[in-house]
Amino acid sequence: MKIFVTGASGQLGTDLVNLLKTKGYEVFGTSSKELDITDTYAVKSLIAEDKQPNIIIHSAAYTKVDQAEKDSDEAYAVNAYGTRNVAMAARACGAKLIYISTDYVFDGTSKVPYNEFAPVSPQSVYGKSKLAGEQFVREWVPKHYILRTSWVFGKHGSNFVSTMLKLAEDRTQLNVVHDQFGSPTYTVDLAEFILQLFDKELYGTYHVSNTGICSWYEFSKEIFYQAGLQHIEVNPVTSLEFPRPAPRPAYSVMDHMAIRINGLNDLRHWKEALSGFLMEIGKR
Repeated sequence: MKIFVTGASGQLGTDLVNLLKTKGYEVFGTSSKELDITDTYAVKSLIAEDKQPNIIIHSAAYTKVDQAEKDSDEAYAVNAYGTRNVAMAARACGAKLIYISTDYVFDGTSKVPYNEFAPVSPQSVYGKSKLAGEQFVREWVPKHYILRTSWVFGKHGSNFVSTMLKLAEDRTQLNVVHDQFGSPTYTVDLAEFILQLFDKELYGTYHVSNTGICSWYEFSKEIFYQAGLQHIEVNPVTSLEFPRPAPRPAYSVMDHMAIRINGLNDLRHWKEALSGFLMEIGKR
């Protein structure tokens, strides 16, 4: 079985490629430097005509959430039309397509976890462009999986956990927002989940994150606790005290209904996942 991974040098993509190779799959991975997914011809030529994979995992994305508010054309070029190009290539060679989406497709006003059929209403350019990518996937590829994930962290990229640990090197006090709630997701666990889908025909949209709920404040407290940095004082602040160009969902906890109904293995609790990550980077 041949697997093609876009965004292979990214946080999730790197773990995916490494895991797939250890499992014995024939893997082709490209970074944005090796494949410009906004180039329709290049995508078709490499994926549909040259590699002809059985499965495409599309993890490449424009992820600069705040910059997207000023650079909407680029965000849509990559997240919407780039995804269209990958979807067209998947259809041309008959490949299954796994598209990595986001919790930002929701407005964050819910008081209960969002299931896969909850109405979407993205508030940021990033969220809107990722939703547009979902729509292209649904239009072009019958054999698709759309995986919405949230608060991603892993060894091979910049993320909240690595940022907190870096800040703790020269600070003893930090302010972290306490009124935004979600579920962290460890890239290693997400990659393992994706492998479950390869030999199945359970297509559709899935909410995939580590289980459990926390605020960014609670997440930071647990990071410092597990890393043995309890001396770091974390002060809870509101989102209004921490203004950002792009609006963040106040509540983007996702219900894993599709995982339950389709009998798939859910991800472990985020605290266990954090422990695994800290061990991986030698901080525990």
